[in-house]
Amino acid sequence: MSGSSTQGIKTVLHPVSDLAKAKEVYAALLGMAPQHDGDYYVGFEAEGQHIGLVPNGGPQGMASPVTYWHVADIEAKLAEVTAAGGAVKEPVHDVGGGRLVATFTDPDGNVLGLLQDR
Repeated sequence: MSGSSTQGIKTVLHPVSDLAKAKEVYAALLGMAPQHDGDYYVGFEAEGQHIGLVPNGGPQGMASPVTYWHVADIEAKLAEVTAAGGAVKEPVHDVGGGRLVATFTDPDGNVLGLLQDR
């Protein structure tokens, strides 16, 4: 198998219907306050992983957690997975702070994410 390797799953985003309530549950679970706490996103840095809470989850939005594989070259990796049978769901875009993300689906429709920090 050729191509670039990943740095593993380091980011998991959970869709939530009530950001404030979910924040309390995850803070209790992780034993810490969130490092990123906004109206649009809450994020925890725990044991080398980033756990994010995304509002507006549920049937109309993201329905299940999405794991993000950290990569050095997001465009190359997205090309590799689509050539292998994946389908782009959300093209590469900047989410701020130099972070690029994209999502794709595997042949069964599972959503997987790619993340590149510049």
